[in-house]
Amino acid sequence: MTQEIGGFAALGIHPSVLAAVIAVGYEEPSAIQSQAIPVILGGHDMIGQAQTGTGKTAAFALPILSKIDPAKREPQALILAPTRELALQVATAFETYSKQMSGVGVVAVYGGAPMGPQLKAIRQGAQIIVATPGRLVDHLSRNSALLSTIQYLVLDEADEMLKLGFMDDLEVIFEAMPESRQTVLFSATLPHSIRAIAEKHLREPQHIKVATKTQTVARIEQAHLMVHADQKIPAVLRLLEVEDFDALIAFVRTKQATLDLAAALEAKGYKAAALNGDIAQNQRERVIESLKDGRLDIVVATDVAARGLDVSRITHVFNVDMPYDPESYVHRIGRTGRAGREGRALLLVTPRERRMLQVIERVTNQKVAEARLPNAQQVLDARIKKLTNSLSPLVADAEASHGELLDKLIADIGCSPRALAAALLRKATNGQALTLAQVEKEQPLVPTSSPRERSDRPERSGDRERRAPIPLAEGRARCRTALGARDGIAARNLLGAILNEGGLAREDIGRIQVRDSFSLVELPEEGLERLLGKLKDTRVGGKQLKLRRYRED
Repeated sequence: MTQEIGGFAALGIHPSVLAAVIAVGYEEPSAIQSQAIPVILGGHDMIGQAQTGTGKTAAFALPILSKIDPAKREPQALILAPTRELALQVATAFETYSKQMSGVGVVAVYGGAPMGPQLKAIRQGAQIIVATPGRLVDHLSRNSALLSTIQYLVLDEADEMLKLGFMDDLEVIFEAMPESRQTVLFSATLPHSIRAIAEKHLREPQHIKVATKTQTVARIEQAHLMVHADQKIPAVLRLLEVEDFDALIAFVRTKQATLDLAAALEAKGYKAAALNGDIAQNQRERVIESLKDGRLDIVVATDVAARGLDVSRITHVFNVDMPYDPESYVHRIGRTGRAGREGRALLLVTPRERRMLQVIERVTNQKVAEARLPNAQQVLDARIKKLTNSLSPLVADAEASHGELLDKLIADIGCSPRALAAALLRKATNGQALTLAQVEKEQPLVPTSSPRERSDRPERSGDRERRAPIPLAEGRARCRTALGARDGIAARNLLGAILNEGGLAREDIGRIQVRDSFSLVELPEEGLERLLGKLKDTRVGGKQLKLRRYRED
């Protein structure tokens, strides 16, 4: 272990940052970390070509934290991220790595949240700002000197920022910072547009390229199952009936979900426990030890709570909730398949999350095959097999030890041996359904069909202008803006604005149709009026979005 810690120590990061890295259980630097950290610490501009899943967040967070001055209560580092979700994830990482440092403040600046707390954190001297471009430009319009003290700039997932239409915002942000800053750019691909940014805004950048970290998942069998959101707990219970697992970790997004799923598992007789950020360190250690020695078989955890968890007997990972990004997925499923063993990872996918599944497949360079929930016959077969396996070892000496008692019970009750055996079986199985008809009556689980892919490509003008709107999916509302193709608007511009100002996840937004003189956007019906209120002052391409519910009558 000392040698592994030495891997990070040798990179020259600040001792307090190193202590935080060790505390979260990181073992050794990844390829991008070992190459990028010395370059950033050395003060060089850098282009890092790395996919999500290679550990790039730590690659820029650790050296930046090592370089900032906590005594200066002013913004020193700016990290730009394309989406609210990534901004929150990066901000959380900075908070985690700075836990051993006193006086370091981190603020996440993104749309869909009140400006007040963000402004307050900046006024109080947060040294690190993690922001989405659209909301940051809003802040700059109120305080043009906001970024005048920035010394370090990171553009994370720069190619995604351009896809979402943030080029104009980026130029505004570049202009608001000192030219003497150090700039680091991370991008999975390097198209011409990214190279143009690098040539214009980076000074003699060093170029680091790291391949996607696919070896972690190569020996892990992966599959996904399409389910409705309200089917998740029943789906997990049904899968556990047929999966042959030793130990299992189930990942969910929220603390409450860890408690809900763990309670449902315990109620079914599984040895399960929750692991989340509210659990004290000593209790966390007890849970992990119990998983190692077999007192527990299932842990239900959030991503943060599972960090550093390394238990060799974990054979299965259930992604009950979709991870926020592919990097989290790679980290999650890496909890199994340890020490050369085979592992199995299952991912539950709701219809809205199909796009993220495609991103995960692209990043890991592996197809995540579709599986089906086990049917009633498969569940029945699995139950009978488990019962057979539990009784088989007992049969050998049962007659010698309990034969006389059996004869007495038959005589006292006045029944046949078959009737008594059936009664004992009923008692032993605790009312569990053990006929096909009974299993079929249990909560039905109908796998969802694969939804038709949504398209973000703009509609062309002409006859499509008169085309009838496509039928809406359940739970969605269609909204209209007067901005269209003739205003220079593309679907990605609308997507970027709504994501960052509305505080939505990508899967919350349905089809976007850009017509010549207007555009249509599918948004969640639930909370629509509140969402439209958030978007009231949003501008796209310098023009007001003015989204309204679209009445088709």
